[in-house]
Amino acid sequence: MDMNTLLQKPEVKADQQISQFPATCVFATGRNLRFVSGMIGRMALVWFAALCLQASAQFEFAANTPATKATLLSELKTLEAGKPFTLALRLEHPQGWHSYYRNSGGIEESPTIRWSLPDGFSAGPIQWPTPKVKDGMLGKSFIYEGSPVFLIEIQTPLKLESATSVTLQADATWQICADSCIGETQSFALTLGVGAKAEADPSLTPLFAEARAKLPQKISGTSQASSDGGNIVLRVQIDAAEITDFIPDQVFIRSARDGGAITRDGNAWTIRLPRAEKNALDQAIPQGHEISGILLGSQALRVDVTPIESSAASSVPNLGTSFLAILGGMFLGGLILNLMPCVFPVIGLKIMGFVQQAGADRRKVVLHGVVFALGVLLSFGVLSGILFAAREAAGGSAIGWGYQLQNPWVVFGLMLLMFVLALNLFGVFEIGAGATSIGGPLQSKQGIAGSLFSGVLATLVATPCSAPFLGTAIGAAIALPATQFFTAFAAMALGLALPYLVLSIFPNLVKLLPRPGAWMESFKQAMSFPLFATAGYLLWVYAGQIGLENLL
Repeated sequence: MDMNTLLQKPEVKADQQISQFPATCVFATGRNLRFVSGMIGRMALVWFAALCLQASAQFEFAANTPATKATLLSELKTLEAGKPFTLALRLEHPQGWHSYYRNSGGIEESPTIRWSLPDGFSAGPIQWPTPKVKDGMLGKSFIYEGSPVFLIEIQTPLKLESATSVTLQADATWQICADSCIGETQSFALTLGVGAKAEADPSLTPLFAEARAKLPQKISGTSQASSDGGNIVLRVQIDAAEITDFIPDQVFIRSARDGGAITRDGNAWTIRLPRAEKNALDQAIPQGHEISGILLGSQALRVDVTPIESSAASSVPNLGTSFLAILGGMFLGGLILNLMPCVFPVIGLKIMGFVQQAGADRRKVVLHGVVFALGVLLSFGVLSGILFAAREAAGGSAIGWGYQLQNPWVVFGLMLLMFVLALNLFGVFEIGAGATSIGGPLQSKQGIAGSLFSGVLATLVATPCSAPFLGTAIGAAIALPATQFFTAFAAMALGLALPYLVLSIFPNLVKLLPRPGAWMESFKQAMSFPLFATAGYLLWVYAGQIGLENLL
């Protein structure tokens, strides 16, 4: 995989350039700022405004970006009812650029096709030609240079009216890389005639013959795969003169030349394949229970899907201590929420309110605290449910946020968001200060219902006041499986609710809480500097994606 995969240029359609970026930047200045905060804040706002004003110019570079010439071709010019035929997606890459195999070897995007076909037609999977193995600083990549051709078989319905025509529509997406990467897309509409007999297009016969010659041949022998939770051992029974490598179709397997080994025992070959447990963004890779791919050597041979025996222990990501670290970080983040100026001052008041409602009955005080914590858990459950649904709609945990950072629009938006949040924490303006009055009638209700709504509103108030901690938690938990995902957010909710639970059980500890004061504002301002650093890092990534000459 290319080192510069993380520093990639914006998505460009193969037949059009990106329009100008419509940047509109709005900000508000707070009151009663200290002199130093005011000076730094004004300087930051000037930088922020200048950055926004130049955003349009920064995206104009895309007009000169080389693009792939993509065409969709049919082997037949006349179709016959019930007879399958083959289409070809040909990608003519710019000089020095390449696209990727179904398993890129990293986080790059392989070609995909979304079909819109007439009734009765169906499209088979992409038939992948044998890729080239490219060495990179972060491992092996499996690429296509020049003008690769991807074949797709189309099945026609049993009944088609002769002397008519049909139109096949498709939307293809792929990614090309050189020193950086570009996402490309192209839409096609292919109209073909229908007749009593199928008729080939002679001008395209050589292209389809050459494309089929580049497909790996199916092995004539058998294959078996096993794992002890570590490396995967693939054993194939074939009479091949030489095997030099194995290109896996699955992202959780590395190639044989990337830390594995190949040995021969008569007509059998044993290929030891290392597992890939984390990608280039340090995200856990879900482990599967099947293997398939291409054997390289005297000829390219395809190994069909083979179950991995004894793979139960490795069927899920090895979270181990890393998941415990995420839980600890989420719990700590929840605790830190209580130190925000819009949350901390009300902790003691809320506990004393529980005591006043419960009178001398200590069990009722504890009950109010438990119900308050349930309100916090309920709120985090809703928020995490919305996030989980959005994640699944975007393609699930296998995508995560890492791939989105290849899009300069996303990086630019995150950079501005981090910068605005940093300005908020620094005191240039306030987000969430007015949220403390939201739902006043609900949280002022007496009894258990009031405590429940207070827990819900505590979450709503804490979230905007401490967006950087919530953002960090989302980044850490977004790629987790469903159970661990919700567990992580529950840990954060418990961190927020813990002080209320402890003080409900021991109300006298309220006296030990430090008095709200200027230290809270200083703490909040100190928390702004990590966000300023994050914004600076994203600016560096953004400059690498669009080119430094386009940033200035």
